[in-house]
Amino acid sequence: MTNSLPPLAMVASSKPSTLSKYSASLPFLRRPQHLTQQYAGDVGFDPLDFAKTPEKLEYYREAEVKHARIAMLAAAGWPVSELFDAKITAAVNDADFGLSLSPLVDGSDRAPSLLNGGLDHVSPYFWGFCLGLTAAIDLKGIRNSRYGGDDDDGDYLPGDYGFDPLRVYPSEKEGRERMQLAEIKHGRLAMLAVVGFATQEFVSQVGVVDETPAFFNPLFHF
Repeated sequence: MTNSLPPLAMVASSKPSTLSKYSASLPFLRRPQHLTQQYAGDVGFDPLDFAKTPEKLEYYREAEVKHARIAMLAAAGWPVSELFDAKITAAVNDADFGLSLSPLVDGSDRAPSLLNGGLDHVSPYFWGFCLGLTAAIDLKGIRNSRYGGDDDDGDYLPGDYGFDPLRVYPSEKEGRERMQLAEIKHGRLAMLAVVGFATQEFVSQVGVVDETPAFFNPLFHF
């Protein structure tokens, strides 16, 4: 019998029949009590013992998924803004819209951030929209966690808001586990990437697209 999933995905999403006493990520430490591989990407990493109860585990998992998704958007949007912000601003100013806008990136092509500064130049309407959207998402998450979400069986998976307009989320269990694992892995990497972007630009005073142009410009540009 064949399976359509890649071999690596099948191995990564499968769960052992018995859990090891020790953490897979820190083999010299015992596996935290409540990290039972209930969620995708669980490798027993909780050295500070944040998830002391199942309720706290669900809370922190929800927070991790939210931050992971924001970080994935930021990791893509950060270099894109540095590449196109000035060009888009110039195009809008040249058009007959009666606007006079200034780029948000600074003279070194650095995007606004807590370390770079420039966040005060962002329109308050944009901040208002972000606050309203995040509040709505949080309220949806609270409702799902209390009442079991939108699933027919009433079970709630942290971060599951039933948002899948393109219908890419598989219907079979193995496919769902693969997608959940891919999302959390990419999200964790994106969180590290965004911290790296901010730190690198603060230290070097140069935008990441200029410091490592090979990653952000087509080959024919060189």
